[in-house]
Amino acid sequence: MDIRTFLDQDQKKDLLRLLTAGSVDDGKSTLIGRLLFDSKKLYEDQLDALKRDSKREGHAGEEIDYALLLDGLKAEREQGITIDVAYRYFSTAKRKFIIADTPGHEQYTRNMVTGASTANLAIILIDARKGVITQTRRHTYIVSLLGIKHIALAVNKMDLVNYSQEVYDKICKDYSDFVTPLAIPDVRFFPLSALKGDNIVDLSDKMPWYHGKSILEHLESIHIASDQNFTDLRYPVQYVVRPSLSYRGFAARIASGIIKKGDEIMVLPSRKRSTVKEIITYDGKPDYAFPPQSVTITLKDEIDVSRGDMLVHPNSIPNIERHFEAMLVWMDEEPMKTGTQFFIKQTTQITKARIDKIRYLVDINTLEKKETSKFELNEIGRVVITTAKPLFFDAYKKNRQTGSFIFIDPVSNNTCAVGMIMDQLSSDQLPSKIFDFDREKIANGLGLVTKAEYEKGYEQTGATIWITGLHGSGKNELAYTLQRNLFDMGAKVMLLDGKSTRSGLSRELDYSPADRAEHLRRVAHLCRLMNEQGILVICSFVSPDESIREQVKEIIGKKNFHLIHIDADIEFCRNNDQYEIYSKADEGKLKYLPGVDMEYQLPASPSLKLDSTDVASNLGKALAYLAEKKIYPI
Repeated sequence: MDIRTFLDQDQKKDLLRLLTAGSVDDGKSTLIGRLLFDSKKLYEDQLDALKRDSKREGHAGEEIDYALLLDGLKAEREQGITIDVAYRYFSTAKRKFIIADTPGHEQYTRNMVTGASTANLAIILIDARKGVITQTRRHTYIVSLLGIKHIALAVNKMDLVNYSQEVYDKICKDYSDFVTPLAIPDVRFFPLSALKGDNIVDLSDKMPWYHGKSILEHLESIHIASDQNFTDLRYPVQYVVRPSLSYRGFAARIASGIIKKGDEIMVLPSRKRSTVKEIITYDGKPDYAFPPQSVTITLKDEIDVSRGDMLVHPNSIPNIERHFEAMLVWMDEEPMKTGTQFFIKQTTQITKARIDKIRYLVDINTLEKKETSKFELNEIGRVVITTAKPLFFDAYKKNRQTGSFIFIDPVSNNTCAVGMIMDQLSSDQLPSKIFDFDREKIANGLGLVTKAEYEKGYEQTGATIWITGLHGSGKNELAYTLQRNLFDMGAKVMLLDGKSTRSGLSRELDYSPADRAEHLRRVAHLCRLMNEQGILVICSFVSPDESIREQVKEIIGKKNFHLIHIDADIEFCRNNDQYEIYSKADEGKLKYLPGVDMEYQLPASPSLKLDSTDVASNLGKALAYLAEKKIYPI
């Protein structure tokens, strides 16, 4: 066989992705290392290094410690455990393999979920001395949750129980009793010793009572082609290819189904139809394409298609919904905050989403369902989700590609959860609290979301920061820089000043004492409405009359009103006057200017007094005040 023929045959071999899971020290890394060693997939320098490392860092006595092939982190080698997911690639004459060696500790559940997310098969190890334990049940549940249809139960360390068939049969029965309700379609059992190599690549003569296959033989022969959904076309457009005005292609990785040249397709969400003109790949223009190929297609008609749209066959349309139930695995160190809006990424779509209700939390050690109000790291449960715009999805059990999603924290941009969609929800299935309402509250304009709920969701106190001082004292400079800084920190903040409010809210009022009082009364009521909805309002107004400021405080509420006085002298204010207002007042062209022809009454007891003319210094003091009073951050 020449090299071209060999490479061509190797290219056509199918790929099996698998993971190993089990409790700490059940032999996951050792199993994979032994598999690589016995199938002669190690280079000489790797083997020499393995023998050398086994003497220095090994945990297998005089034997070669095959786990060192997988445990690459220093902490893993010191403790003899797996912490991060380790991936290994190898191939045989029949198939290619990508193996994910996942951690056994409960605290690394999210690492295991990561490794299992793309796997076709799971090897779950059991220590023959311990039998089916909590970790076994836990990992099996996660495997079933992630839609893995094939499990190879490896009863390891048979050499330590004298290769007893009785021990093996009991473990198989116990595991079968547990796994049956999970409805995993293909479960096989293997007695083995990873350290000794029994039933790894070749059948062992030490267990003549076992008449099945070795682990490698099973991995080479298991049928996985039918696991992929080739029925329902799902083509989530990732990129619009537009090199010239005469060419418009749509690039994507096929999520499921088969697309053929000449197929009629429908574009979601527009529901416009067209026909596939060409399918283009790196190797040419085939007549059809299938998952997981990445291709570009062109259409016969000029219709609008953008990133996030999905091409489907008209007779096989996914769910198009904003409401659905999903199983959620929380992966963030920070606990889930109810009421938070996340970004959800599903196929190529990204939109906002919220968790409306937690149906239950699953105790993955006992599989019991419990009530909870939030998820901590590695916890799993069923939730009801609403998105800002409709998603195109299938149930996860039907299509893993379109039924999965991730939650992204809007502040840190970290992936905080992964989810598997169970099914869509019609309006009458949504949590009743979404539609429950108090007619009396609505009639009185009180709203259904309380101020406390707003503040918990926004992580701030709804309050008004009222900045007073003479014209030119630096009120606006402080107000605008304060708004910019708070917004950059994540606060929900609004700014009101004389120029913006008088152009609309009080356009018919002048600057006479009576009209000024009416203007500030209107502003105060607006602030109160914003504060009741959790918004932080910054106000910049001269507001020279102490009695009017007291009335403003009464309207807004004493607890929510915080007065900052910038005590700048008149000379500074005149020099800082950008609009020549003082000059116009001196010439008699402008009336009722505090400090010139009208008294500015100093605040009797401001919340914060600033006598500096430096904006940066004032900003620092204002931010420190907000933090001290737990206005923002709370």
